[in-house]
Amino acid sequence: MPYKAVNLGNWLVVEGWMQEPSLFDGIVNKDLLDGTQVQLKSTKFNKYLASEDGGGTTVVANRDVASGWETFKLWRVSDSSFNLRVFNKQFVGLENQGSGNKIVAVSNSPSKPETFEIVRNSDDPFKVRIKASNGLFLQVQSETSVTANYVGTNWNESDPSVFRMNIVPNTTLQGEYQLTNGYGPDRAPQVMRDHWSTYITEDDFRFMSENGLNAVRIPVGWWIAKDPNPPKPFVGGSLAALDNAFIWAQNHGIHVIIDLHAAEGSQNGNDHSGTRDGYTEWGDPYIPNTVQVIDFLAERYGNRPNLGGIELLNEPRGVNLESLKKYYKQAYDAVRKHNPNAYVIMSNPLDADSKVLLSFVEGFDNVVIDVHYYNLFWSNFNNMNVQQNIDFIRNDRASDLSGVSSTKALSFVGEWTGEWSINGATKEDYQNYAKAQLDVYSRATFGWAYWAYKCKFGHWSLKWMIENGYINLIPELDPAIKAYLDVKLTPCIQKMDAMAASIERIESMLKTLLEEQQKQ
Repeated sequence: MPYKAVNLGNWLVVEGWMQEPSLFDGIVNKDLLDGTQVQLKSTKFNKYLASEDGGGTTVVANRDVASGWETFKLWRVSDSSFNLRVFNKQFVGLENQGSGNKIVAVSNSPSKPETFEIVRNSDDPFKVRIKASNGLFLQVQSETSVTANYVGTNWNESDPSVFRMNIVPNTTLQGEYQLTNGYGPDRAPQVMRDHWSTYITEDDFRFMSENGLNAVRIPVGWWIAKDPNPPKPFVGGSLAALDNAFIWAQNHGIHVIIDLHAAEGSQNGNDHSGTRDGYTEWGDPYIPNTVQVIDFLAERYGNRPNLGGIELLNEPRGVNLESLKKYYKQAYDAVRKHNPNAYVIMSNPLDADSKVLLSFVEGFDNVVIDVHYYNLFWSNFNNMNVQQNIDFIRNDRASDLSGVSSTKALSFVGEWTGEWSINGATKEDYQNYAKAQLDVYSRATFGWAYWAYKCKFGHWSLKWMIENGYINLIPELDPAIKAYLDVKLTPCIQKMDAMAASIERIESMLKTLLEEQQKQ
């Protein structure tokens, strides 16, 4: 320590935005994945379907503009069948548990009456008809009456069973749940095995070691603790990949930080948290299961000589702080059962001040606070120029990190990247920006970890940044020392060259003598 690390993002926890060609390309209806948000407009009435009061009552078709109550989150059942979740988290279905034909949104868990087939027009995939579990199509009879009792195959705009489907921009999730459920149980296992075996290999660990890195942060999902038979739709096999990572890392002098990136229930609603539909539902009911995951990881890897640490949860956001502290305490104790000295990393909540955990961690030993720094995802950065971004790193980030580092706990910049909100930046601009971050984040007492090792967007990829001369992690010799060594070593090198030349002449003479003796 301190660690110079890189995140192996999109390996054991999928993040679809990072990879090209996309892992999702082979999925049928790949634009209709779990969590995709859709709005449905009756072509006859020119009105949007809406769950009245956000859910808990009937579905109507009387809205001119679509907003929250007019938006439905998909739960994918098959290539073309879905559950539709409404604003208050109920599911659209047939009334009276399927015995009626009126469309309501009252069920808290989906079953057959809440399952619908979305039939897409062959010429226009956003013109759809929706078949209910009774085999009949939804139709809008009036602005206050939506029923599933239409028979026919008419695609005319005046047909009451035809809808215009709008996929809400920037709402498509591309996480591991979406990938494995999208391919289904027959195809997903092979897709994942191929990905795990090729995306990161031992050659990558060799590259990291040769280029100045001494640690990796590896995101994992909660389902790894259920390997080899995790709950569907997840696929077994990531545990063997993590085992390999420890071996490869040890072969090349690298430590491994295990990061619970995806907790059951989702701790932040992002696709990389394993969420199905973008809701953050992690909390007290999920604490026991999440602690069990940490216990499993600590038991399996807690005494590996190259364990760098165990991160209890990545980027919690929108969760109760007291629940988070309760979990951190129990998970810390789970690690201590297996290793009294291993570093336990606690991620600072994304939606809280970076110092919110400082007093809490005073009661623990070998604890690390993880903060993530991106000059992105905040509108203020959109108006900053190159120098202002760099100044923000050297002033604001440095001050914030200093505050985190001023306690008993160690500080860790667990994620940062070379990308920013600057258009038209030169290579030199990127180099200066990266250097500023390295200068500041190297003050973190536990170290830093770049996001990520590989990414289709070059500046997000540390491998690409190193290969293309944007970042160099190999310390350069001080010019004065280099000049001194040149003066002192040059005569020695010259003498060695002369000796080598003499040896070559002697070898040549001996070879000639030997050849002459053989002729005699």
